[in-house]
Amino acid sequence: MATEIQKNLAEKNAEYAQKFDQGHLALPPAKKYLVLTCMDARIDPAAAFGISLGDAHVIRNAGASARDAQRSIVISEQLLGTRESELHRDFARVSSRHTGCGMLTFTNDDAHAIVKKNLGPAALAELGALDFLPFPELDKAVKDDVEFLKVSTTIPDDVPITGWVYEVETGKVRQVV
Repeated sequence: MATEIQKNLAEKNAEYAQKFDQGHLALPPAKKYLVLTCMDARIDPAAAFGISLGDAHVIRNAGASARDAQRSIVISEQLLGTRESELHRDFARVSSRHTGCGMLTFTNDDAHAIVKKNLGPAALAELGALDFLPFPELDKAVKDDVEFLKVSTTIPDDVPITGWVYEVETGKVRQVV
């Protein structure tokens, strides 16, 4: 039996599909850039950063971690033709992180302890020494991600990389790097 969330998803998709007329868009992003942002539900990357459908790759993960997104960044650049990144601890190639991020609120030890408590020792063993990539300081995390990408041999030297912070309280962004 479908849950209310599943029913809503199917209903909203049917409404969307009835009006959808963008099936002709090319596979590579038209503006040849990507944005790495957090998975935080309070962030709407398309609206916040002015991204139209087909313009850019938007990669989302917990905390907008460049290390966690490296596979997707390489695919975007090497196989699908993006040439600029924004990192937003919430934007990459534009990278962006954001204020009020949950990744600021715990350590790896905290995460491993809650997994053990809630899911048991077998789940904890399956994770092993998994780094959840928490960070204690927002601007430093942005700078660290930009530096990680700039020194990575998987990112061409001629690709511009910037780092930003999105303010969930105001909707504004500020450039850190």
